[in-house]
Amino acid sequence: MTAITRNLPWFIKDLGVSIVGEKCYTSIVENLDLADVECLKYSLSKGLGLGIVVGGSIMKVPQLLLIVSARSARGLSLTSYVLETLSYAITLAYSYRNEFPFSTYGENLFLTLQNVIITLLIVHYNPPSSLAARPSAQRTIFSLQAVIACALALAVVPSSTLALCQIATLPLSLFSKLPQIRQNHRAQSTGQLSAFAVISQIGGCLARLFTTATEVGDPIVSAGFALALALNVLLGLQMWMYWGKEAKDEIELGPTIGVSDEKKAQWAPAAHKVEVVVPPASPGRASPRPGNRRWSRKVD
Repeated sequence: MTAITRNLPWFIKDLGVSIVGEKCYTSIVENLDLADVECLKYSLSKGLGLGIVVGGSIMKVPQLLLIVSARSARGLSLTSYVLETLSYAITLAYSYRNEFPFSTYGENLFLTLQNVIITLLIVHYNPPSSLAARPSAQRTIFSLQAVIACALALAVVPSSTLALCQIATLPLSLFSKLPQIRQNHRAQSTGQLSAFAVISQIGGCLARLFTTATEVGDPIVSAGFALALALNVLLGLQMWMYWGKEAKDEIELGPTIGVSDEKKAQWAPAAHKVEVVVPPASPGRASPRPGNRRWSRKVD
């Protein structure tokens, strides 16, 4: 078998060396030394890291498709996505500045871009009350300006300040998930939240804990992934509990703002409809005035 592995085409060897290095490629691939635990862990970490980067490039695509197809961001917390996007962007800038291997943080690039698009869609379809009065184009321009300002700030901020920002991603991760968790609990529904995105984030956090410990060893980054894992598991439990349920407030009350009376009557539950029967007035008698009503009893 080693006669084959030692004579693989040059492009396969170059690719393997670029991923795991010359030493581990020779040990694991060419010599098939499966007892080399250090190189096995390193190779597994590299494989998981590249898989996470590829998975991260499409992780939020199902969420995007759900929002666009439904033309609604119901059930998604704008606060959660803003804080989560900021956390991704800080980790991306911190890892790039410290020259960590791209396989240990690359998915943050794609997740940041996808989260920015989702945030813009939330502002477009379900704007907060402070922006609801503005036209859609103005809301979008305002949001893009905020995104560009944050990107420029992270690009020029000193490394020491950026390290403090990375520490701040711990509370950011916490506060980015709490609004979504609270909103799910209050509505007893997860709305347009994508199950694929939640499950992928759980798996990604687990793998990132391993790759960070193997290749980076930064306790701040590891703590961030550990906290994100716990919160994503809680979101996953909510999806399991509320699977197939619509929002409580929409079922019980229905939409009431900006809807005609005719549609309100169609959407109202049957139990809340009251039929009122008004008896016809006697011929030749005028109806009494409301303020001068007289009561009488008919005698046969």
